[in-house]
Amino acid sequence: MNVNLTPSLEQYVRDCASTKDYNNASEVVREAIRLHKQKEDERQLKLERLRTLIKEGDDALANGDYIEINSKQEMDDFFAKL
Repeated sequence: MNVNLTPSLEQYVRDCASTKDYNNASEVVREAIRLHKQKEDERQLKLERLRTLIKEGDDALANGDYIEINSKQEMDDFFAKL
């Protein structure tokens, strides 16, 4: 696989590779990809959880499991009880 980087990213990878934390540019790129994958996996988990919560909310509404709040005062009272 061949990857093209902008000059500034290429310089950044070289700078990182020249430290004691990495042995070469490949290690820097692999670490970046691992971190990106971890972030993407976490994003997917959050998205799945959000979809589940939305479905639970939709189901509750369909079953009549909700309260109506008609004013700011009612909302303040509701949150004060939480």
